[in-house]
Amino acid sequence: MKKIMIVTIFLLAGLNVFSQEAFIDQLTGTVEIKQPNEKSFKAAKKGDKLFKETVLSTGFKSFAIIKIGSTSITIRPLTTLSLTEIQKQEETETVNVNVQSGRVRVDVKPPAGTKVSATLTSPSATASVRGTNFEFDTNNLYVNEGSVSFTGNNGQTIIIRAGENSRVEQTGQATTPRSKRNSDLLPPSPIGTGDIEIPASNSVITDIPFTLMFEFN
Repeated sequence: MKKIMIVTIFLLAGLNVFSQEAFIDQLTGTVEIKQPNEKSFKAAKKGDKLFKETVLSTGFKSFAIIKIGSTSITIRPLTTLSLTEIQKQEETETVNVNVQSGRVRVDVKPPAGTKVSATLTSPSATASVRGTNFEFDTNNLYVNEGSVSFTGNNGQTIIIRAGENSRVEQTGQATTPRSKRNSDLLPPSPIGTGDIEIPASNSVITDIPFTLMFEFN
């Protein structure tokens, strides 16, 4: 047993894999948290540490901003998500989030020499991204900077570049990119989520269901 423990520690040290620092940076209203191995939610507070498998939930007119290394995620009202992976290996940060309901906004600002690989998951579409600024709301995608590989449920992939937008139709197919932004890109917020000021950021806005995968150098 002692030999196995020594080998395991040696391998982990050789890979330089560490748990990424994650915590609640801001919150307003009703925000609840369920930590790994806990059976029930409790009221969250600013500064609470977050771990792999932590679940967060926001109520009516409530939001939270969480920091995970170089990634900032704004959790909008009536949203539930879980952290499925948060780690750092050498100069690469990995952040994987499962959004079960609601809307989130993601802002990634890695320092020079650091690469961030982040994935947001849900069933409807896949957006593989290189860039720092885009908006997504379940079916609609608008790219401000960089380019996005956008895939609907039918499996066909198209590339959406800066200044273009697309949407997933009921057939599961992503439409041909358009250069004019659709003013109706984002749907109205759910009833009970209005009248709340959330810090602005040039990042991602999205409703579920969706899958987003993006990598920044």
